[in-house]
Amino acid sequence: MESENTKFIFQVQEYKDSLKTKAEQLIIKGFPEKIVKLNEILETLGFHNRDLKDVHQDLNIPIPEPILLNHSNDGPNPKRPRVENSLDDVPTGTKVMILPNGPVPCNKQLCDLLHIVKPHIRQLLEDSNLLKMWISFMIPKIEDGNNFGVSIQEDTLAEVQAVESESGSFFDQISRYFISRAKIVSKVAKYPHITDYRRAVQELDEKEYISLWLIMCEIRNRYCSLHDLVIKNLEKIKKPRSSNAESLY
Repeated sequence: MESENTKFIFQVQEYKDSLKTKAEQLIIKGFPEKIVKLNEILETLGFHNRDLKDVHQDLNIPIPEPILLNHSNDGPNPKRPRVENSLDDVPTGTKVMILPNGPVPCNKQLCDLLHIVKPHIRQLLEDSNLLKMWISFMIPKIEDGNNFGVSIQEDTLAEVQAVESESGSFFDQISRYFISRAKIVSKVAKYPHITDYRRAVQELDEKEYISLWLIMCEIRNRYCSLHDLVIKNLEKIKKPRSSNAESLY
């Protein structure tokens, strides 16, 4: 039993050592490469020069022809008692059983951009999680005094955790866009004559396009800030106490 426990302890230590090596390589080499690549993507996608109207897409929901009613042969309308606050007076729109031209597609251009953006969000989430564990393994045991380097570790760890949390929120933002768009499109299907709903879809698509650009900028900026913060404090993060003790002599 003791030998089995020793085996598990050895395997855990191997995992910690490999994680530390991977995290240091990520900081020294991986982050600079990532920053350059993200800058190239932001330039090639042409966010700055692109007209927002380019992301508009037809909804595939036609406006039906108006129905002409002939009342010449109709008799007088029978009177009926007026009911206050009757629900019959509330317009209910058009019952949508099936769309004549088929389904309403997602915005293809935005979906193509999402296929580019989402892997970088996921990578930032994984990289920040790796850094979080690396710094956590570097924190020494709790002792009295000489905790200046430990406080640097804790501040850096808090920044990494904030980046990890923000990365997860980017996924929520994307899912909220599709939910909001579906709700407005359903309004277009029910009230096809109201142009404001159609315009609302276009405005939402433009907003999401700008949001995707901001997300890519934020991912690049987070890599830059984390790289700068860790590189400046690398020695104190790796040796929070010994490096400070040596400086006293």
